[in-house]
Amino acid sequence: MKQKVFVDGQEGTTGLKIHEYLSKIPNIEVIQIDSDKRKDYEARKALLNEADLVFLCLPDSASRESVSMISNPKTKVIDASTAFRTDSTWTYGLPELHKDQRNNIHHSSRVAVPGCHATGFIVAMHPLVAQGIIPIDYPATCYSLTGYSGGGKKLISEYEDLKKDQLFAPRPYSLGLNHKHLPEMQLYAGLNAPPIFTPIVANYFQGDAVTIPLFPRLFKKKVTASNVQELLASYYKDERFIRVIPYDSEAYLEDGYFNLTRCNHTNNLDIFVFGHEDQILLVSRFDNLGKGASGAAIQNMNIMLGFDEGVGLNIEA
Repeated sequence: MKQKVFVDGQEGTTGLKIHEYLSKIPNIEVIQIDSDKRKDYEARKALLNEADLVFLCLPDSASRESVSMISNPKTKVIDASTAFRTDSTWTYGLPELHKDQRNNIHHSSRVAVPGCHATGFIVAMHPLVAQGIIPIDYPATCYSLTGYSGGGKKLISEYEDLKKDQLFAPRPYSLGLNHKHLPEMQLYAGLNAPPIFTPIVANYFQGDAVTIPLFPRLFKKKVTASNVQELLASYYKDERFIRVIPYDSEAYLEDGYFNLTRCNHTNNLDIFVFGHEDQILLVSRFDNLGKGASGAAIQNMNIMLGFDEGVGLNIEA
């Protein structure tokens, strides 16, 4: 029997991409609301309770409202907003976080999709904190270079108009150091304080690279950059969507330059480890519309509904 799926927020960037993925998946019946009724409370409520699984692709306040409208105990919810990511009654939708997380997602009826920047930070940092390499009070910093699609329709329109000279150069933002992903970055990396985080949007459509500089002299154990690569490779060795690149990674660069878009149009995430005895640089590369948003949402749906985890997702770059 087909599973009924409803996307609340079907006309936004994330919602449209989820619909694209769903079109490739058998045993799914997508139920949709008429465009002129998408703000109609009763029409939305009926579909939210009819569905076996609901994707919420909405601002935080609207996601909370949608959840409050669901009375059907059988309706599973995957929320793509920030609203529930650090809520202990919800499951964090990063299956690769640790050995029990995939099972937690499978048995959960409420799953929060991680933020794009948070995904890149957590997958690189969590294993090192969890295994006692990086102390929980480490003064972490990171920056993220991302395509403008992460800003939704408004920012996409602004960039694709291209009448403003300043849009041709990368633009750091959230300089008040209060980015909405910080709480989950701290919590799921296992740190006792949030990192100093600078996101940077640039003039290309999609692709994200989260870069984390580290000082081994502040670690709890003496390790080299090569040791860090080996630890991460072991941690993710059975994961189909996370690949840890060999330490001697010159072959993965292009004339010495890093290609930000190599994971685009896939659900893959690559982790690079650069550096030497005194300094280490971690870089997580992924598609902000894939593993950073809609792809991650579909991966969680597959787990929750008992499907093969890769159904509908592009694995190969």
